[in-house]
Amino acid sequence: MSGAGSGSMSRRELFRMIGATAGGAAMFQAMSSLGFNAESPYNGPIELQGTPKGASVLILGAGIAGMTAAYELRNAGYKVQVLEYNNRAGGRNWSLRGGDSYTELGGFTQKCEFDKDLYINPGPWRIPYHHRGLLSYCKRLGVPLEAFVQVNYNAYLHSSQAFGGKPQRYREIKADYQGHVAELLAKATRQNALDDSVSKEDREKLLESLRGWGALDRDFSYGPSEASSDRRGYEKEPGGGLSARPIPSKPIGLSDVLDSGLWQGIPNGDTFDMQTALFQPVGGMGRIGEAFGRELGPLIRYSAKVIDIHQDQHGVTATYEDRLAPGTTLKASADWCLCTIPLPVLAQIPMNVGPALSAAISSVPYASAIKVGLQFKRRFWEEDDHIYGGISYTDLPITNIGYPNTGYHSSGKGVLLGAYIWGLNAMEFTAMTPQQRVQKVLEYGSQIHPQYPKEFDNGVAVAWHRSPFTMGCYGMWSADARAKHYDDLCRIDGRIALAGEHASFLGGWQEGAVTSSLDAIGRLHQLALAQGGKA
Repeated sequence: MSGAGSGSMSRRELFRMIGATAGGAAMFQAMSSLGFNAESPYNGPIELQGTPKGASVLILGAGIAGMTAAYELRNAGYKVQVLEYNNRAGGRNWSLRGGDSYTELGGFTQKCEFDKDLYINPGPWRIPYHHRGLLSYCKRLGVPLEAFVQVNYNAYLHSSQAFGGKPQRYREIKADYQGHVAELLAKATRQNALDDSVSKEDREKLLESLRGWGALDRDFSYGPSEASSDRRGYEKEPGGGLSARPIPSKPIGLSDVLDSGLWQGIPNGDTFDMQTALFQPVGGMGRIGEAFGRELGPLIRYSAKVIDIHQDQHGVTATYEDRLAPGTTLKASADWCLCTIPLPVLAQIPMNVGPALSAAISSVPYASAIKVGLQFKRRFWEEDDHIYGGISYTDLPITNIGYPNTGYHSSGKGVLLGAYIWGLNAMEFTAMTPQQRVQKVLEYGSQIHPQYPKEFDNGVAVAWHRSPFTMGCYGMWSADARAKHYDDLCRIDGRIALAGEHASFLGGWQEGAVTSSLDAIGRLHQLALAQGGKA
């Protein structure tokens, strides 16, 4: 789903610091150890053959994990029914559009007032190219994709403590940091300071590579030049006619770049999960959930709040309330159950499973996160600032500003992701009303885009710890908890299996939900075969 906090370091901040100081490989290793950054194991469609006649599976939750399971089990010949808390399919795969309403825990209801075809993704908003499982379902379900711009060289890196609070272009900071470092390394190499590390044969190759990498001049210096301006931009850009001659720009000094801390934002597109190509569904991430919902049709029972899960030697029964008819209690039964309900919610539902699974369910806290969508009267980020897609990063609590990666040069209004907040800051924002969150985000964002106050139209703010169907953003495994409880969470208990991003090493990603689901139903299928479908 990058984070900023105050007073306590979030995992995202920790990973960012590791990456900045020890490099991307070290950061990847640290993230992988916590199950937060790993390549998808998906190798193609699952094969479920020989389904026992009449075998049935009850699926709890119509998020990506639940609907992946329903789709495959139905195709394999199982009788499938799905119970879903919301009145829509998708779970955290969700887009808020004009006319939508959302009520959070505490009773605050927001009605989205965005213009037609504009939206915000409160949950996931990007799909890495190596998330092959989710991409395969997009293809099979006919969900068209478009590019998601992770790195925009003309977007901003911003520190409230540097350059008088004035945001700097990503390309300027990247070029200057890289140029100054290349100059220092070239100087050390030419002074034979690296002879213990670089052979005489490689010395000239290294120097030539540093010249190209850092846009250094003939003397291996970094300063105002055609080469450096071609990276960081010009004071006066090249044009045509008599006014065509460009004027090179003056790089920021190394000390100023280092003091600003903005260099920490340079690797934002280098981590494995953020490397191009990334994708987004045309029309919003929620198009995937909607496509699954259409495919599964009447198999899904919406507005069903599960209040009890009971298994015996014959099958599993879920008791649920019809949210559209308060006081109405119903039951659904099947031979087997795949439960994809997020753990903070599941921990509150009576379920007769063993102590190992019960302990595992209670051992995974969920991350706190806030997303705020802001609609403006015009696309000033394009018209005034020439930013087309991508993300600006800041040390302010809002963390970043995401620009729409579609609809370029559209007339009329536009929607930004005005904030993606994590950690302690997210908890502080969660305590606010939705209107207060939007107002605070406007105040912070105006430090980067002063057009905010004049151009603002309306906004929505989703605090994931106030989401009634998740009570948090995603499962945050610690290394100790994963070592102690992960296998217990994933093992089948009698006739009940769990699946979801929380039961994966791809935490916080939809691919974790897909691969977890396929793994779980593969094992359920083997049990069903062994028992002939029914006990």
